[in-house]
Parts: sequence; structure tokens; C-alpha cells
Amino acid sequence: MNAVRRKKLMWVMFTLAGAAVAVILVIYAIGQQTDYYFDATAIAQGEAPQDKRIRAGGMVVAGSVQRAADNPLNVEFAITDFQSTVPVTYQGILPDLFAENSGVVATGKMQGDTFVAGEVLAKHDENYMPPEVAKSMKENNRSGAVPSSEQYNPAERIHETETLQQ
Repeated sequence: MNAVRRKKLMWVMFTLAGAAVAVILVIYAIGQQTDYYFDATAIAQGEAPQDKRIRAGGMVVAGSVQRAADNPLNVEFAITDFQSTVPVTYQGILPDLFAENSGVVATGKMQGDTFVAGEVLAKHDENYMPPEVAKSMKENNRSGAVPSSEQYNPAERIHETETLQQ
């Protein structure tokens, strides 16, 4: 093999090796950013991994929201899929639309039996429910769990807005 061919072959091999490394790094990065969704029943049954970032969703249990007396940014509440309930802790400002009996999806990690949320997302209007939560509730209702009608009621309106007439 002459020198020119050897040089071209080495260049092609280094290019292919570089492309393979780039593809492996992209696949690894995508895997690190993937958050798997678990409903309250799956978490209660121990299916959710400990100390790995996951998404947990459900309805906020009425009467479960408690703020710490010394720091109002520390909030504890529970989420349910009407079969199981999971305690959640969160430190931060909750979304304006966060309310009891409303749907939430939280991102965080399991620590023991408690879900420690780093981010809490609330529904954006009274008709919206996160797709994962809606799917899990439909599956649970098919298996015999029948939630009461008050658990599906949307959050109550705080005030009415009036339009200005000219």
C-alpha cells in the first residue's frame, strides 16, 4: 500500500471513529435527559427508582397542602390517582394555578416513601389534565376505581372579570 492510500485510509478511519463517538455521546445525553412518568400507584408499589429523576403525576389531595411555619417556601402535599397516595415535598414557589383537587405533574426524585420535587407543573385551565395523568386515571377507572365527582371538579374561580364597555 502506497503512502497516499494509507493517508486516505487513516483519514477515513479517524472520521468514522469521530462520528461514532459523537453518536454515542448524543445517545448518552438523550438518555440522561429522559424522565420516566410514574403515577401514584406505581410509586406506592415501589416501581419508581430511588434517587433517579422521574416525573410523578396525579391530583392534589384535598386538605393535604401544608406549608412549613418557619419557611413558607417549603410545601408538603400529597398526590393521588384515586387508588394510591404519595406524599410530596417541594421547596420553592408553586405555580399560580396550583390548587387542591387539581392535576399536577412534578419532576424530582424518590427518597424513601416521599417524592422530593424540584419542579411542579399545574394544569392551565379547568378543562386541562396532563396526558399522563388522564391516561392513568382512565386505566384505573377501567380496573374498578371510581373517583367521587368532587375529585374531578375543577378549581373554583376566585373572581369574575368584567369587560369595559365604551
